[in-house]
Amino acid sequence: MSDEEVIYEVADGVATITINRPAKYNALNSSVVTTLRELFKKAEDDKSVRVILMTGAGEKAFAAGADITEFQGKDSNSVRPLAENGQMLCKFIESMSKPVIAAVNGFALGGGCEIAMACDIRYASSNAKFGQPEINLGIIPGFGGTVRLPRLVSLGMAKELVYAGDQIRADEALRIGLVNRVFESVEELRQSAMALAKKLATKPGVALELAKQSLNNAWELPLKKNLEFEVDVFCKTFDTDDMVEGVDAFLGKRDATFKHK
Repeated sequence: MSDEEVIYEVADGVATITINRPAKYNALNSSVVTTLRELFKKAEDDKSVRVILMTGAGEKAFAAGADITEFQGKDSNSVRPLAENGQMLCKFIESMSKPVIAAVNGFALGGGCEIAMACDIRYASSNAKFGQPEINLGIIPGFGGTVRLPRLVSLGMAKELVYAGDQIRADEALRIGLVNRVFESVEELRQSAMALAKKLATKPGVALELAKQSLNNAWELPLKKNLEFEVDVFCKTFDTDDMVEGVDAFLGKRDATFKHK
C-alpha cells in the first residue's frame, strides 16, 4: 500500500478516501486533517465523482481519534486552530453536494467518531467500536461531537457517552441509531459500502444534492421553513433532464440512464 498518509482513488464514479496510518490506528494528526479537507474538496469539484467513500487502512481502525502527541504544550489559544480545522473538515463533509459514506472498520473514537458522524451514511464491521473518550484526557469533543451526537442518538444517550467516555460496540451503535448497518467482517463491510456507493453513483445527481440539502435542513431550519424549502426543490427537480428520463423509463418499463442534469 502507498506510504501516503491519506490515499485517494476514483473508479466508477466513486472517490475512495482512506486514512493510511494503520500502525498509528489511523490517528488524526494536523496534516491528515488538512489533507482530508483538500481531498474532499477535490472530490466535490470533480464532476466524474458522484459519491465519496471514506475508510481507514487495515482492519483495526477507521480513525482512533486525535494524535495525542499534538496536545502536549497546547493552551486555549494554540489549540484553537486544531479544533477549527477539524470542525471545518466535518462541516465540509456534511454540507458538500455529494453523498458521503463512512465504512467504519475498527475503532472510530474521538475525532474519528466525529468525522463518521459528519458523513451521510455509516456502515460498520462487527469489530467496530465508537466513542467520545475525550473526558478521560480532561477535555471534551472539539470536532462537533457534542453537537452531532445528540442529534443522531438522543440527548440522554449522547450525554452518557460524552460524560463517561466509554466505547460502545457496533451492535450497540446500531441499536441507538449511530450506524445504519453492521457487517460480520471488514471485507464484507468494504464490499457492501462500495456496492452502496456504486448504486448511489447511478442515481440522478441533482435530485441527490437537493435531497441532501433538504435532509440537512431538518437540523438547521424550523419545520415551516424546511417544508417550504422541500416544496421549492421538489418543484425544481421537474426542470431537470433526469426527471424526464426517470418518468419515461418508469412508464416504459426500462432502467433509467441519468445524466445528472
